[in-house]
Amino acid sequence: MKFSISSAELLKQLQLASGAIASNPVLPILEDFLFTIQNNKLHIAASDLETSILTEVDIMSDANGTVAVPAKILLETLKALPPQPITFTVNEENLAIEITSAYGKYRLAGENGGDFPKIPEPDAVDSLKVSGAALSRGVTKTIFAASNDELRPAMNGVYFQIDFSKLILVATDAHKLVKFTLGNITSEVSTSFIVPKKALNLLKGALPEKEDVEISFNKANVFFSFGNVRLICRLIDARYPDYNAVIPVDNPHLLTLERVGFQNSLKRIAIYANKTTNQVLLNITDSSLTVSAQDLDFSNEATEQLSCTYEGKPLTIGFNARFLVEMLGVLESDDVKMELSTPSRAGLLLPVEENEGEDILMLVMPVMLSN
Repeated sequence: MKFSISSAELLKQLQLASGAIASNPVLPILEDFLFTIQNNKLHIAASDLETSILTEVDIMSDANGTVAVPAKILLETLKALPPQPITFTVNEENLAIEITSAYGKYRLAGENGGDFPKIPEPDAVDSLKVSGAALSRGVTKTIFAASNDELRPAMNGVYFQIDFSKLILVATDAHKLVKFTLGNITSEVSTSFIVPKKALNLLKGALPEKEDVEISFNKANVFFSFGNVRLICRLIDARYPDYNAVIPVDNPHLLTLERVGFQNSLKRIAIYANKTTNQVLLNITDSSLTVSAQDLDFSNEATEQLSCTYEGKPLTIGFNARFLVEMLGVLESDDVKMELSTPSRAGLLLPVEENEGEDILMLVMPVMLSN
């Protein structure tokens, strides 16, 4: 079996697929790419049994067939070659692979493609289409808030809630919560599922800006399809907490201020905060916000004043600076508003301007004021 391809095009597809390969796979063959050649198309697959990526590229081939190719050595070879046509020759008896470039020949040992685990097919699925750019924004704006706590598996991913005409993405780690709503979609079902973080990190790096993405799902897996790429992942089998119950509805105090200035101030003040709590205090009055922090153990202290617009009674509330800085970094709006109620209740962080058809809400739990 013999085929020719552009080294640059092959490298691009392999780098995308390689994200699914685990550093310590449970089966040795999962260190490989599965190459399947069919009618002058090379289908590439990579998997860690939880997440799989399939992609394809046009080639010139003399036969159909399949072989598993060691990923690490192939990627390193292609990265070290300038862009050029290369030819693969696979000995179908012993699965030896020879790559020919303008510089010479490289031989590596292939494995039987039939031993590669079967990748789930979209069986008995429901589907919807969303804009690739909007989905990318939704994933980017939520994934950072997902938990790393393995004792709470439901929170280790992003909750997808499909409700006929809208898609809601939610992530929380119990300290912060982000809810992103994308309207103007069409779905024949109302359902929900939890997608693991690894798959979404791979997805957001690959999503197209100007194409739609088809999301298909059943009880066990979700399938993201766009262009020549399919990303498949096993869903987290757990019950997501009732996130609506923690979003406060009565928030009489409204603070509006410039996002980047607020973020930069928090970064500076946080240097002087207690390293365990990262607590910064927001002391808010009619027209000014005082941001302060102190670390009594080291006699460190810092204070800054920012101009703002504020409706409500004077209020002092403490937050983890790291969480606020992270959330402000994900928002794109020039100005942000905070809706607050009491020093012991969660605050809401919202952009003043939003993309049409999109809605984002961020919640952050307060750090209790220390005496």
